[in-house]
Amino acid sequence: MKASVGVVPILLALLVSACSTSPPAPPAATKTTTASTSQPKSAAPVAAASAKSAPAPTARPQEAVSGFDDASNGLADDPTHEADRTKFDEFEAVADGLGPLYNAQSCRECHQSPVSGGVSQVMELRAGHTGRDGKFQSPEVPINRGAEIVKGRTLINERAICPNAAFPDTDIQERTPETETIRTFRTSLNLLGDGYIEAVADSTLIALAKKQCSGKEGICGSILYVPILESPGKTRVGRFGWKNEHASLLSFAGDAYLNEMGITNTLLPDEVTNLCNSVQEPNDRPGADGLTDIDHFARFVRATKAPSRDAQQAATPAAKRGQALFAQIGCSACHVETLTTAPTGTSINGGKFVVPEALGNRIFHPYSDFLLHDVGTGDGIVAAMPERYGRRVYDISWEDFSVDAYHSTANKLRTPPLWGVRTHSLLMHDGASLTFRNAIVRHRGEASQVTQRFEKLSKDDQEAIVEFLGSL
Repeated sequence: MKASVGVVPILLALLVSACSTSPPAPPAATKTTTASTSQPKSAAPVAAASAKSAPAPTARPQEAVSGFDDASNGLADDPTHEADRTKFDEFEAVADGLGPLYNAQSCRECHQSPVSGGVSQVMELRAGHTGRDGKFQSPEVPINRGAEIVKGRTLINERAICPNAAFPDTDIQERTPETETIRTFRTSLNLLGDGYIEAVADSTLIALAKKQCSGKEGICGSILYVPILESPGKTRVGRFGWKNEHASLLSFAGDAYLNEMGITNTLLPDEVTNLCNSVQEPNDRPGADGLTDIDHFARFVRATKAPSRDAQQAATPAAKRGQALFAQIGCSACHVETLTTAPTGTSINGGKFVVPEALGNRIFHPYSDFLLHDVGTGDGIVAAMPERYGRRVYDISWEDFSVDAYHSTANKLRTPPLWGVRTHSLLMHDGASLTFRNAIVRHRGEASQVTQRFEKLSKDDQEAIVEFLGSL
């Protein structure tokens, strides 16, 4: 199976994420009514049953299930969830298609703390340069003594399968060229609870952006429509990855398997390089149950529980005061405490996934708006479309897709969800902040006013906010 390495890590940008100055483009009518990720074949009956039992529009939302216990949130039964987790945890070998270029051998390698699906200390390396037109350009990375140039991606893989016994004279390890002067590390993202995030309607995120952009503090989250790989031509509001590159967990899985483990799949069937490659494409093929590894990945993540709070610390007077101050100084403008998923039976991801009862009409507390913001810590890198969506991405006409909007994300990052942040030792997208306070004061740009309010607080009040964050 393929693991998602820091394909998009869960760093934390602790305070408000300020963002693009231009309001988001108005959504197409069809976009706000359909949003989702693709669903494994075996889950189709569940989806159909969920659609039939969809609650009335007036049904009262229920709290999402949370906890770090490796148990299912109800989307799958326990044996199925355990089988999916085993796929998530298993290590790939060269005979399975690992590489030729890769970062990790297993999803668990980058998403494990404190349980499978969480975060890790693993970071990925990205690079590029500014072109003559002043815009970001993806790097050109020579391998095999310059005999081949890797293009069309920003990821610099840190591992390779050769030279080896079969290819003793082929050296394909990537190294960052001197010409690629824009460089950054990105931490691995938490995946726990992502099924709830996927089930949020586009219209909910669009409404948050409009509310922010109509305010007077300069905070304005950007909406980015991104391709749904399992539904060619369809797009949805991005919400996964540091740059909101994906809206579907199946698309996210396909990306992670190829770029982080080198495992080709039905969504992304082309290797980054064919040097040292000896396994038939796609590497990820259906098993006896008719499902591929990326199907198992998507179902596993959809069935994970949301990160739970530290109830003991959350009950302390300091944490309670810190929570009130967090909202009072404006952090909650972007780190939105509570969202509600779309109703059970809602069709999303271009009609490839139907929100099941376990995820539908659920209240959850991610402390994020899942929008793109410029808070002064952007790394200047624009995700390469062929890397994320395949070499034929430009041959497909994608609904509501804007190349200009995509390229405007260079210095913007997704507001990282703060749920589970107490399990992270490396904070912010680059892992450069080691304390909550440092992460907070790094927020500048459109988050400047919020940071200034924090800095004007008394030491005790600042500590109260830190205590609150430590309870998440």
